[in-house]
Amino acid sequence: MPLVKIELLKGKSAEYKKTLLESVHAGLVESLGIEDWDRFQRIIEYDKADFEFPDFKSDNFMIIGLTIFPGRTAEQKQSAITLIKNKLSSNLKIEPKDVFIVINDPPRENWSI
Repeated sequence: MPLVKIELLKGKSAEYKKTLLESVHAGLVESLGIEDWDRFQRIIEYDKADFEFPDFKSDNFMIIGLTIFPGRTAEQKQSAITLIKNKLSSNLKIEPKDVFIVINDPPRENWSI
């Protein structure tokens, strides 16, 4: 049950955001073997004044936070990162350098589902 939080600048279309969510989900299905229905994703949009990042990043820059159950291997986590970046690049033409991904895997006793 990955929890996905995507933070980006405001101004993207509904179609763009749908493709963004689909791309991230597809990367998780392929890398972590989650079920297709397992979608707990949200997009948080910021005004440019409220989202600071280095000048060498484009306005497509985003931070993706993945909170997952513990037990995934380092290889599975790296696969998730690689697949998500590749899918965003092919589906939305987002440069991999503009995608910052952080994975957290808190112990199960920290989950309430």
